[in-house]
Amino acid sequence: MSDLAESSFISHLIELRDRLIRSLVAIGLVFIALCIYPGPGYIYDLLALPLTQALPQGTKMLAIGVVTPFMVPIKVTSMVAFVIALPFVLYQVWSFVAPGLYAHEKRLGLPLLIASTLLFLLGMAFCYFLVFGQAFKFIASFAPKSITAAPDIESYLSFVLTMFTAFGLAFEVPVVLVVLVRMGIVSVEKLRQWRSYFVVCAFVIAAVVTPPDVVSQLALGIPMCLLYEIGIICASIVAKSAREKA
Repeated sequence: MSDLAESSFISHLIELRDRLIRSLVAIGLVFIALCIYPGPGYIYDLLALPLTQALPQGTKMLAIGVVTPFMVPIKVTSMVAFVIALPFVLYQVWSFVAPGLYAHEKRLGLPLLIASTLLFLLGMAFCYFLVFGQAFKFIASFAPKSITAAPDIESYLSFVLTMFTAFGLAFEVPVVLVVLVRMGIVSVEKLRQWRSYFVVCAFVIAAVVTPPDVVSQLALGIPMCLLYEIGIICASIVAKSAREKA
């Protein structure tokens, strides 16, 4: 490796380190602010609201571990801090990557980065506001009257993170289709031909990653199918624009 190449490599590592530190500092500052107000306990109560509303009145969740009442709200607060600081983190990522991209890659890369972030957050919001409440009520309606449901807060956090990830990734379908078409891996015509196969795959995925209730499975499978159609439309626009510029 020449001195020039080595110097360039080291400068890139230093820049990467600096941007990583800035991102961590931003997340840390947001985390501290959230711990001061409104507080980890309030944030966890807000996250658990769809479940507590579905439980019998007066029923509370359980904390089995000794440090669980402290650690779980802290984990939730950290997650919320990351989501709030995400625009700044993505700006750092884009600022590091953009200088090495061609002009046409920049024109497509930035919109895709913004769209993928918004779609992931939209998937999480869809899951929290529309899916959780209906799914928990549906599950609670099947509980025998001889038992009292009192879920563990750590198990609930694990469940929530799984569902948020599943819905967030599911809402990335349009971005994935646009990237595949733009890279020439697949054509828009093939995507249209594979529509029926995708519908089957969407509901299989929904059956695997969601709880074993019809509400959750439909709530994930149907949006995935709709987003597939939106992805085809967006991919068609991108492909047409690429042909016109060629």
